[in-house]
Amino acid sequence: MGEKDYFITTAISYPNGRPHIGHAYEAIATDFLARFRRLDGERVYFMTGTDEHGLKIAQAARAAGQEPKTYVDGMVGHFQAMIDRLDVSPDRFIRTTDADHKACVREFWRRMAAKGDVYLGRYEGWYSVRDEAYYDAEELNEADDGTKLAPTGTAVEWTVEESWFFRLSAYQQPLLDLYAANPEWVQPASRMNEMRAFVERGLQDLSVSRTSFDWGVPVPDSPGHVMYVWLDALVNYLTASGWPAAGWETRWPADLHVVGKDVVRFHAIYWPAFLMSAGLPLPKAIFGHGFVLNRGEKMSKSLGNVVEPFSLSELFGVDPLRYFLLRAIPFGQDGEWSHEAIARRINADLANDLGNLAQRTLSMIAKNCDGRVPPDGPATDADRALLTSVAGLRAETRAAVERVAIHAALDAVWAKVAETNAYLNEMVPWTLRKSDPARADVVLYHAAEAVRQIALFVQPAMPASAAKLLDQLGVAVDARGFDAAHSALRPGDPLPPPEGVFPRWVASAD
Repeated sequence: MGEKDYFITTAISYPNGRPHIGHAYEAIATDFLARFRRLDGERVYFMTGTDEHGLKIAQAARAAGQEPKTYVDGMVGHFQAMIDRLDVSPDRFIRTTDADHKACVREFWRRMAAKGDVYLGRYEGWYSVRDEAYYDAEELNEADDGTKLAPTGTAVEWTVEESWFFRLSAYQQPLLDLYAANPEWVQPASRMNEMRAFVERGLQDLSVSRTSFDWGVPVPDSPGHVMYVWLDALVNYLTASGWPAAGWETRWPADLHVVGKDVVRFHAIYWPAFLMSAGLPLPKAIFGHGFVLNRGEKMSKSLGNVVEPFSLSELFGVDPLRYFLLRAIPFGQDGEWSHEAIARRINADLANDLGNLAQRTLSMIAKNCDGRVPPDGPATDADRALLTSVAGLRAETRAAVERVAIHAALDAVWAKVAETNAYLNEMVPWTLRKSDPARADVVLYHAAEAVRQIALFVQPAMPASAAKLLDQLGVAVDARGFDAAHSALRPGDPLPPPEGVFPRWVASAD
């Protein structure tokens, strides 16, 4: 067996409507983690995709006057376009209508059945069509008009039908043992506490098939039954590993599932129980991120406050939008967005801080050093201290990524931006140019070298902008991995004319 990939996933999106900024947030964050590890020398397999079966899709297709497959083909195109537009770099975009997925989930069912963990019975209980989830009576709330509501606020209806059941109750203690042995298996800690408390209250067997509609993967040897959409959907991660074909162990188990906090239960309770039943290894970690809120509320079509990512990326630019979502929201917590907040980040962090640092350094080199990398010495203690500090970026950012603290990784990068700006302001090469031009050249060299190293670690967040900056520093495309951070600019190398990478954002007069 060969070396194992670092296998990272988003939750797959449900395409019963067009993508919104919440879908974009999860994709961008997971892309950051995948890009970082690739640049850090790891072999990464990153997957995202769409969850295309279930009653909600069937109803949306019916409302649109289309067959379900025709409907999802159209909707999935919007999600694929979002991935392309936002410079997200998956190795696979999986669809649960893919042939290999259907084969995988059928074999997975057979493994659970062979274990004796599925049985035929009659389901009676509260079901949310919108959540595609069942809820216990004690979990429900009641609206003013008497409507029963799930914890998510969606309406539930009493459902009665023949169903296959999964013996989830048999996995209560194994799950508690899993949590006890791996206290960081679900992150952040608050999510693990929620999962443990839920399981400790007791688990009921889970209905895993439906007969009231037919848009799903048929249950093997059980005509009229299609699989519960969450069983179908969760197995997608295993499909992407290649299971059950040879070589799947080079990807599975997944190293990290990145999911929204509202679907942690499915990933941290149902999914490990299913895998235990099928006799397969469990994913190594699950991270439940927070929501991107619009004026304090989770975005939803019913509230009319959904913001789609295409218009935002068109207005602010792809990389600035990526940067805002990654830096402004502590990963794992809910965070607010607004046009004003994005504009402030663009102008303060990108235009004023990094953009100004790069532009004034490279412009002075172009003007005063014949457009070539200036001499690197003789260096002073202050020069060496700057580069020693910036050289710590790999360890600092890697530590943040290991704990899935994306915002902290970017905080570390921008601390070096501030330090390099302070160095320039203290050394004042524009003034030194008049009295000691040789010393001014050395200062510019150390500032440019600091910018080079900073730009390397900007890449996971803003790949296109970082590439432009590295181009202007004359850094070869094959010298942009983190292993190249210890390399240095070579005095005398020609540099292209500098161009601003991070313009200020000014609101349109329209």
